[in-house]
Amino acid sequence: MTNPPDAAPVEGADPLWRGGWYRFARALPSPNFNARPADAVIDLIVIHAISLPPGVYGGGAVQRFFTNRLDWSAHPWFEQIRGVEVSAHFYIERSGALWQFVSCDDRAWHAGASHWRGRDGCNDDSVGIELEGADGDRFTSEQYEALAAVCTALAQRYPIGHVAGHQHIAPTRKWDPGAGFDWRLLQAHLGWPDRYFPEGVPNSRLG
Repeated sequence: MTNPPDAAPVEGADPLWRGGWYRFARALPSPNFNARPADAVIDLIVIHAISLPPGVYGGGAVQRFFTNRLDWSAHPWFEQIRGVEVSAHFYIERSGALWQFVSCDDRAWHAGASHWRGRDGCNDDSVGIELEGADGDRFTSEQYEALAAVCTALAQRYPIGHVAGHQHIAPTRKWDPGAGFDWRLLQAHLGWPDRYFPEGVPNSRLG
């Protein structure tokens, strides 16, 4: 893992980042990561939605899932994901609380089989951000504010040029963040032009 989250800050260090760790996220390191390819250009942000079990919010199950500590017997639905090892770089609760599981310099396991901007395997060169939610549900204002803040911070550290949902990079098997996600609101928070977003989403007049 690059730049562990408990590393002491040094004078003159980046005020937002300790290596690939965002200073304003609560660090909970996951074992589910590996190195990015040497030639990876981290230019994509992938937005997801997750709740465990689906539609149930709070309780810390997502954090336990991403760190391989979920009690599979705690809910019948968990049998469907027993033994699965995944992670995201970030997770944003309904309250806006921000967690980080993997250094953004490393490859988290969030995208699976995927394709975007002419490239396969989006884990290689993307940052995955999970929102606490479910397909079709609306998200909170606190989540949009936290998401916009971390996207802005990512763009200051990496050459971000694209933002997409899991539904866009894996359209035959994923539907999140879903119809309840307000792309126009995210774009308004960021002030980024349309070219950063999937075609037709959010269809604004910013660029």
